[in-house]
Amino acid sequence: MTISSVIFLLILVASFLGIAWNIRRLYTYMALGKKENRFDHPIARLKRTFTIAFLQTKLLRDPVAGVLHLIIYWGFIALLFAVIETIGEGLFHGFSLSGMGWFYSVITVSQDIFCALVAYAVVAAFVRRSITKVKRLQVDADHALDASIILALIFIIVVSYEFQNAAHIAIFGRQQNAVRPIAAWLSAALFGDTSYTVAAYEILWWVHITTVLGFMNYLPYSKHLHVITSIPNVYFGALKKPVTLKPINFEEEGLEKFGAADFEDFTWKQLLDSYTCTECGRCTSVCPANITGKELNPKTIVTAIRDRMMDKAPFDLHQNTTEITLPEKNFIGGYESEAALWACTTCGACMEECPVMIEHIPAIVDMRRNLVMMESRFPDELQATFRNLENNFTPWAFPSGERAHWAEGKNIKTMAEDPRDYDVLFWVGCAGSFDTRYKKVTEAFSELMNAAGVRFRILGTEEKCTGDTARRAGNEYLAQMLMKENVATLGRYGVTNIVTTCPHCFNILLNEYPEFGGKYHVEHHTTFIEGLVAQGRLKPLTPLMRDVVFHDPCYLGRHNNEYDAPRNDLKSVPGLHLKEMPRSRDKSFCCGAGGARMFMEETVGKRVNIERTEEALSTGATTIAAACPFCMTMLTDGVKAKDKAGEVAVKDIAELMLESITIASRNTPQASEPGLPESAAPTA
Repeated sequence: MTISSVIFLLILVASFLGIAWNIRRLYTYMALGKKENRFDHPIARLKRTFTIAFLQTKLLRDPVAGVLHLIIYWGFIALLFAVIETIGEGLFHGFSLSGMGWFYSVITVSQDIFCALVAYAVVAAFVRRSITKVKRLQVDADHALDASIILALIFIIVVSYEFQNAAHIAIFGRQQNAVRPIAAWLSAALFGDTSYTVAAYEILWWVHITTVLGFMNYLPYSKHLHVITSIPNVYFGALKKPVTLKPINFEEEGLEKFGAADFEDFTWKQLLDSYTCTECGRCTSVCPANITGKELNPKTIVTAIRDRMMDKAPFDLHQNTTEITLPEKNFIGGYESEAALWACTTCGACMEECPVMIEHIPAIVDMRRNLVMMESRFPDELQATFRNLENNFTPWAFPSGERAHWAEGKNIKTMAEDPRDYDVLFWVGCAGSFDTRYKKVTEAFSELMNAAGVRFRILGTEEKCTGDTARRAGNEYLAQMLMKENVATLGRYGVTNIVTTCPHCFNILLNEYPEFGGKYHVEHHTTFIEGLVAQGRLKPLTPLMRDVVFHDPCYLGRHNNEYDAPRNDLKSVPGLHLKEMPRSRDKSFCCGAGGARMFMEETVGKRVNIERTEEALSTGATTIAAACPFCMTMLTDGVKAKDKAGEVAVKDIAELMLESITIASRNTPQASEPGLPESAAPTA
């Protein structure tokens, strides 16, 4: 073994020891988090990892940045063999993988092409970050420097390797089975003098391998740690949407803290999320709160957990020593503000865009839980909301005894009156029971079911709020009380099939009630209507000659992947011309009411519902179609605020469907949408 080989071996061992030490350090920090089982369904996890991590499908939602990252990512995959071969060359003179035959030809031509592509992608990424200044990529000076260092290291790695291969060809000629067209061209153009070429090869080889090893050791201290953790994080990510909130076991022995007050209160997976954040800003760029000027930044929610862990974990691990002191500032309030936590609408846009499967919403709700149940710190408006839920089983100050008043005189039976011979339970929901405007939607959907011959029942005064508002607001104890009481009521009647007009009720009944023993087949009314039309039980006949734009509710669309049913319902109504907003389907913009924001004042920045209403109005549609009581309220308020109430109506899909059916049965002329008569005008 030559002196050069011995020196390289020492550098190699030191590098791998450094990498191993850092991996152990980061794992030890992460192990301080709470336990959580993310090891189930390995085959499904591997399939999802291949799609998202290796094919980069979520990154490609932004085509420009996605393609650049895809090139860099696959360039690194191709260069793995180059690193192995380079290490072998450093230890053993003449080492080569050329004996792999045709596969070596595939590897070398891939490396050759990807080196050029990666160099281009790195330059383009630097231009986007530092010259054209893409908004979501603008960060603090430390992060900007870190990003520049990473890009510079990647550039040095690929360029030095390309020129190293060119020099190698000039000295030794073309290797057996090696196909490197770009390196061959560079060799002919740059390397003619043998003595110069040998020196250049030695220098380029050392530059390449030391930069690779330095890059690997720099990553654990960099904001680009995701290079190491992204694949594991995707593998351990939630397998399906929605990412449901985990219940707190209030009966657990020794449980003294609810929610997350510090980094160790999060699960190990949430801490892995914090390691994995790429700080690409995709989550922030689609956050309705951030876009409208609120303090919330989903990216910093995650990085604050990481920063806190890096500062406090060493203290937690060395409490019996004096070598490390505890950081003076608290996590909530010091690393992340309370105002940011309460600005979240839980719309899920951040999680939809995140390319590495980070779960922002559960972390935010965990912190809300601690503020509410441990500190009694929450927006003043929620005090009344919680009190109403406790006393009236609804977020509003309506007596629970009035919950079924909307059904009086309509020959609608409750489960208590007749628990037999019915097809489905209609879960009316709080808004459908009490909100003046949305009671019309409840009535319209009931009429549709009657027209289709659906035998349905309601719970009437036995129905209580599903607990969605309390749960998203962090009051898990109150939420579980409501959920368990509803499960008991539904169990008493043996309910298995439920339909509801509220996406929030739909989501929690379908996805979170099973944790409490309530397993039901739950449909949203738009899907239910779609089925009735397909079966020929509902026949919209009268043309409604108007342009309609549909607003996707977050809890129906992004959280539960239902985008087509509402649109199919609208398309089945003759005369309706369906338009789309620029932000629609899985890129839809929130109305601003989710996450209990419906019951909190919006005093900072532009109102979220105004942003969304302006987008709807820009389409020129005369009707905004909704499929959620919260969305209907927010959009109706937005239309009024823009002085368009006399020109644009906000209607639920059930109302539009009923309009076409009942007008057909009466054989009366259809009123045009603009300038609606007073009886048809939208009301709050």
